[in-house]
Amino acid sequence: MNESRQDGYIRWFDDLSSNDVALVGGKNASLGEMITSLKEKDIRVPDGFATTTKAYRAFLAENDIEDRIKGLLGEYQQGKASLKDTGRSIRDLFKQGKMPGDVAEAIREAYRELGKRYDATDVDVAARSSATAEDMPEASFAGQQESYLNVTGEDDLLKVCQKCFASLFTNRAISYREEKGFEHMKVALSVGIQKMVRSDLAGSGVLFTLDTDSGFPDVVLINAAWGLGENVVQGTVNPDQYTVFKPFLGKDGIVPIIEKTRGAKEKKMIYAREGDEPTKNVPTSDDEQTSFVLSDEEILQLARWSKVIEDHYGKPMDIEWAKDGEQDAIFIVQARPETVHSRKTGQSMKTYRLKGQGERLVTGLSIGQAIAAGKVCVIESAEQIDDFKDDCILVTTMTDPDWVPIMKRAAAIVTDHGGRTSHAAIVSRELGIAAIVGSNDATKKLRDGQEVTVSCAEGEKAYVYDGILEYEEEDVDLENVPETKTRIMLNIGAPQAAMRWWKLPCKGVGLARMEYLVNNVIKIHPLALTRFDEVEDDKAKARIEELTQGYADKKDYFVELLARGIGTIAASRHPHPVIVRMSDFKTNEYADLIGGRQFEPKEENPMLGWRGASRYYSEDYRDGFALECRAIHMVREKMGFTNVLIMIPFCRTPAEADKVLEVLAENGLKRGERGLEVYVMAEIPTNILEAEAFAERFDGFSIGSNDLTQLVLGISRDSEKLSHLFDESEESVKRLIRMLIETAHKAGRKVGICGEAPSNNSEFAAFLVKSGIDSISLQPDSVLKVIRRTAEVEQGG
Repeated sequence: MNESRQDGYIRWFDDLSSNDVALVGGKNASLGEMITSLKEKDIRVPDGFATTTKAYRAFLAENDIEDRIKGLLGEYQQGKASLKDTGRSIRDLFKQGKMPGDVAEAIREAYRELGKRYDATDVDVAARSSATAEDMPEASFAGQQESYLNVTGEDDLLKVCQKCFASLFTNRAISYREEKGFEHMKVALSVGIQKMVRSDLAGSGVLFTLDTDSGFPDVVLINAAWGLGENVVQGTVNPDQYTVFKPFLGKDGIVPIIEKTRGAKEKKMIYAREGDEPTKNVPTSDDEQTSFVLSDEEILQLARWSKVIEDHYGKPMDIEWAKDGEQDAIFIVQARPETVHSRKTGQSMKTYRLKGQGERLVTGLSIGQAIAAGKVCVIESAEQIDDFKDDCILVTTMTDPDWVPIMKRAAAIVTDHGGRTSHAAIVSRELGIAAIVGSNDATKKLRDGQEVTVSCAEGEKAYVYDGILEYEEEDVDLENVPETKTRIMLNIGAPQAAMRWWKLPCKGVGLARMEYLVNNVIKIHPLALTRFDEVEDDKAKARIEELTQGYADKKDYFVELLARGIGTIAASRHPHPVIVRMSDFKTNEYADLIGGRQFEPKEENPMLGWRGASRYYSEDYRDGFALECRAIHMVREKMGFTNVLIMIPFCRTPAEADKVLEVLAENGLKRGERGLEVYVMAEIPTNILEAEAFAERFDGFSIGSNDLTQLVLGISRDSEKLSHLFDESEESVKRLIRMLIETAHKAGRKVGICGEAPSNNSEFAAFLVKSGIDSISLQPDSVLKVIRRTAEVEQGG
């Protein structure tokens, strides 16, 4: 082997570091950095080598094409040629050229050496383009050039290297450099040649070391699909999604996986041994579609590695991984800085709120938190770029880097396929526009010219509504927020909303509504799972079977989904307390759950019927309540969120409280053990009139102002005719609140409020502060206003 020849044109990954971006581009420099600096951490990175910028320059010189490239670019910049024609003409110069002899021999020798390292004559490799200006926080070049998988043999490798050189001038790369102000000829191309991981036999994906939508820094977000990773990157499949809470990684006995969402994973990319293409897509089996790609231990291993990588680089990272089906081992194959949230500065956030109502046409995963309205433009191919009209809603099956020019002109984006780490998701975040991915059927349900509203401001799920709906947007300034003695907390139901509002200066969650998770995520009546054989409705039974696929025990479906939803809310505010209210559905609301009607009685007045505490110890519901308890136990004991406390709603008497506490203890939730606190809602006059007795049984009170007002004034909270009389500020209601605070404080118990009153009326919040309340829990959009009013009151204002 001619070492000097390789030294000039080839550098092995284990001889590279992050200081070598100018030599081998950001992608290859990062691979070298991981191999050389993190080898002590047991992070597996496939071996390989990179061609240097000297090799690229030698190719230009050998074929005498640099001046011709400059000429073609000049014509494009002067408007004399189209982007399409310019890109094709430049790429043709590369494809028609010849690899210089020294460069070709250096690549051949390195390829043979790589084969020896893996004891193979013709080793399968991936060839990935790495530009010298890419993967910088100020310039995201991800996806601008080409990669080639499953390349075998010296001759094929040389052809692919030449294709990689040419891909420095894809239409999207030319356009991107023009926009960012990079001089085309100062950017060079390195090819990273890396041993292929046999993920075609297992799975692969992408991960980020933060929440990609909100920027919440304490989680790792992992997407996974079967086969090679291109389908996840391109967004051609709806992948599994896993979220891990970083601060708990490495804690003995703790499994901090706060989300496990199974994707459809309709197809997988595998090796193709016949024809010109080295890979092909094939349908996945039923078992693959209903199974998770990664085990819990593999999820945690990836999360631990990603945290090590993030700590090493000192910034959030975007990482590609692959699992080798032959070795049953996971590898990191790429790592680059995250380029969206890392560029955001200042303590502010933009919020959106939908004011109008409309028919929901399409549902998918929300990307970002924006709202947009406009006319639909259904585009099947980037070749139809001229058909797209500015400020329309782009609707398509998926996007790749060729779509960026269209995406920049869109008001919002909706795709049939893809997850939170797909191309459409990443680019829409960079552009700051609303996007819905993984809708499955947007291209079928929406039509050209149709007026719609795209809303990503309602939590994890996003919706396309029929018509142009009214909405508002607001810039929220998070700087110079005053400190208050009164604890300001949040009312939250949706896990994604908890992530969305993580920047708000709150000291915990005063009300986490279990009903949201049961109604919107689980959807099945708990007794239809514990007594599945008794379900009489065939349609409900079939739907339950469909939703619980992959769970050996249907009850685990309820427990795990509820636990992970609560865990996400707890993670967003850790280590501050998160008070979870146990279920408080009314019988009519429970009946609307899948399989629920046969398990619920018909009541004339469900608001004052079988709800809250009275259900928990009843023989007719206690095995359903046991599932709720199992979920809380999982959150606290297995996932590690001991900041989760529980609250009992609609507890009518001290004797009923005793029964509930007994049932809780039977289900592993004994008050006082491992710091478990149990609160009671103060929403019935008896909770206040007998506050001393309730204080002996509970650790604190949380005022439910809506129900309390209803029961004090004798007015249904749902009555339109009497809505003008429904007022939490009535003196009788305020007198009871003052009485409760005084009695509870004498007993050494805290009092908070989680009802709507202080969110709707900052003067009611002022009354609460003057009365000595310990905490106020609010809707997110009221937090800053109430904090400022609270500070004024505390300072004598």
